[in-house]
Amino acid sequence: MASTLFKSASLSLLVALFGCSEPASEHSSLENTPGVSLNNVKQHIKTLASDDFQGRGPLTHGEVKTVGYLSEQYEAMGLTGAYNGKFLQPVKMAMVTANQNMQLQVGDLKFKAGNDFTARTEQLQPVIDVRNSDIVFVGYGINAPEYNWNDYENINVEGKTVIVLVNDPGFATQNDALFTGNAMTYYGRWTYKYEEAARQGAKAVFIVHETAPAAYPWGVVESSNTGTKYTLMDNNLNASKLPVMGWLTLNTTEQIFNAAQLNYQNLKQKALSDDFKATALNLTANLSFKNEVSHAKSHNVVAQITGSDAPNEYVVIGAHWDHFGTKQTDSGPKIYNGAVDNASGTAATLEIARIMNQIHQQTPFKRSILFANFTAEETGLIGSQEFATGGVVPTKQMVGLLNIDGMNVLDGTDYILQYGKDLSTLENYLANAAKAQGRVVKMDPRPQNGLFFRSDHFSIAKQGVPSLLFMSLGDTDPDYIAHKYHKEADDYSPQWSLGGVKQDIELIVDIATQLANNGDWPTWTSDSDFKAKREQDKPH
Repeated sequence: MASTLFKSASLSLLVALFGCSEPASEHSSLENTPGVSLNNVKQHIKTLASDDFQGRGPLTHGEVKTVGYLSEQYEAMGLTGAYNGKFLQPVKMAMVTANQNMQLQVGDLKFKAGNDFTARTEQLQPVIDVRNSDIVFVGYGINAPEYNWNDYENINVEGKTVIVLVNDPGFATQNDALFTGNAMTYYGRWTYKYEEAARQGAKAVFIVHETAPAAYPWGVVESSNTGTKYTLMDNNLNASKLPVMGWLTLNTTEQIFNAAQLNYQNLKQKALSDDFKATALNLTANLSFKNEVSHAKSHNVVAQITGSDAPNEYVVIGAHWDHFGTKQTDSGPKIYNGAVDNASGTAATLEIARIMNQIHQQTPFKRSILFANFTAEETGLIGSQEFATGGVVPTKQMVGLLNIDGMNVLDGTDYILQYGKDLSTLENYLANAAKAQGRVVKMDPRPQNGLFFRSDHFSIAKQGVPSLLFMSLGDTDPDYIAHKYHKEADDYSPQWSLGGVKQDIELIVDIATQLANNGDWPTWTSDSDFKAKREQDKPH
């Protein structure tokens, strides 16, 4: 691919500042090529992460301020709105709050919400009622033809309650020949478990929580699945969604299996084989809970630079603008400003837009560049899911997506992190651009956490668009995950050098500029639903 990356004369403007996939000495640069303004970046982060923006919670006054600020910035640069000429794409959302005064009954056993299990729904119904639903253990709940694996083979779970294991068999065995070994696949994500069970017609799904394969303790499950949850809305009250999306503690699971006179640990071991057979527990589940349901509208912010030769082909650069807003506590309101996650990534999209628009004014890009700041990433990738439906641009017209979710606000490094391995040819662009900066690619140090499947680019990747994730959450700051990530302490600091931000902005501009000019359509290199979707759409 390297020989095809540089076909546009405009790329020669970038080499001194942004690097390329060939030695910089072979190219020249112009004096007036715009560089990264760290003052701009600092001001954007400081503003977006200020208390005035109230933690940038969707559907709050903080959203009004945030989307207004971003729109004003893009417009001032001279970009155009990408949603029918407007900067704001509406995202219709439903807010669903399940009453936690619920009880799960399995046979003669009774379990308490929060302590023993969690349950919620994305169906927009005032009451969810599961009565005498047969329980089936379906191992990992995976149907993956490319791995010759189907836990639902020869079993009908229509209307039944399904119990599944978290993660995938590769992690459990650490066998690189099984799925992808320690690195989580999408089949290991809890979101997939629910999606597949819904396709199979299940009434309820309970994922067994164990800390190592889940990569987080039960407290995270409990807090993430209670309170108000957000979802997109369809015209049928989300009837195609699962009635019950649940989790079980390990202790609860073992009690249920014991009541069925089955050994959970033995069945979990059998589930590691591709000839595993789903097992009926000969028990029934009963669960009923009420929901408060309301509807509201949030917004993605979308702006574009229109290409000269292929304006209907788009290179997408994205970052979510939202965080957790303000939470009321006994000691008063706490504002979760999310300075690193993701005011830093949002600020970077603004600075990249400024730089690329100035380059475009000198030598127009052949393709269009689309900037997307998504809403409600923290509550389920909702804004990017709406974006992926094609209301702004059909996904078959998207060349690739570069997604920023938390930047290295400290000093620069001699490496760039890569999430996912051997997924798409965009990884070649990443390696070449990093090399031009004197950096190397370092693989995700925690592949078992499946971070590639947990940010906004994944919504678009599922529609076939090759994507890269740029994320540095705690990689250079060991204190970040322990004391700041998703906590009140994620605040802006004037002490940040932003050396890492500068490096990555330069690198992203390099990759985006190549894609905007060279006519290449990156492809998926591993067999997957993403690859099949891309080949089906045949974008070129």
